[in-house]
Amino acid sequence: MQVPFKINLENKVAVVTGGGGILCAVFAKALAACGAKVAVLDLKKEAADAAADEINKSGGTALGVQANVLDISSLKEAKKTVNEKLGKCDILINGAGGNHPKGNTSKEYFEDGDLDKEDIMTFFDLDPEGIKFVFDLNFIGTLLTTQVFAKDMTGNKESSIINVSSMNAFTPLTKIPAYSGAKAAISNFTQWLAVHFSKSGIRVNAMAPGFFETNQNKALLRNTDGSYSERAEKIISQTPMGRFGEPEELTGTLLWLIEPKASGFVTGVIIPIDGGFSAYSGV
Repeated sequence: MQVPFKINLENKVAVVTGGGGILCAVFAKALAACGAKVAVLDLKKEAADAAADEINKSGGTALGVQANVLDISSLKEAKKTVNEKLGKCDILINGAGGNHPKGNTSKEYFEDGDLDKEDIMTFFDLDPEGIKFVFDLNFIGTLLTTQVFAKDMTGNKESSIINVSSMNAFTPLTKIPAYSGAKAAISNFTQWLAVHFSKSGIRVNAMAPGFFETNQNKALLRNTDGSYSERAEKIISQTPMGRFGEPEELTGTLLWLIEPKASGFVTGVIIPIDGGFSAYSGV
């Protein structure tokens, strides 16, 4: 793929979780385009392999690896594979995450009478298991993956961890309390990790994407005929740039955060990439 600028990642090993998804596959391609050997980790082996194959066919070096970010044994096995076939991890992108319908409300606002309507999921109906799933996938998955792969980075002054937060972490969106809370936890954890690892040379930062169309949110943003949903129209009206982002528009921030010559004194920051969504008051 074409990147906005190139940094030198020759002889570096990058691990990308959630690498079979739309956004993280782009991250993996960008890192490979800069010379990194990329381990594409995904719960679905076929998705990981597909992303890795695309990189290899374009002249890069990538390896698809099955890994469950909620299973420490699975992560350790993945690390063993990465170390044997590519080398020690220098760059970790914690991209695995997602939402669950049982952690969402049906409506933006609770109104009198909603409790009597069986077809409405109110705050009072939220399923603790659904909420736990969202927090585990986003926060615990990031924590466990970092515990496993960051051991390779200790003593490496050019190592970097990039977490994926969300503009939900700054101001929560309606209807998705579990996801908003989980991403807020990621932002807080990023700052904690940055301080904790600061003496070992590991920099830890996060990107906070705004709205990008992915497999996860397609049903939320598009009607069956392909037109924008009512919620999508509302989002765009609150985005000063008046559109959704393109996945490739995340790569400039990603590469800047990784390159120590450009951001060597930057750690513990969460950077919104959202077309001005988080800056706009609506007036």
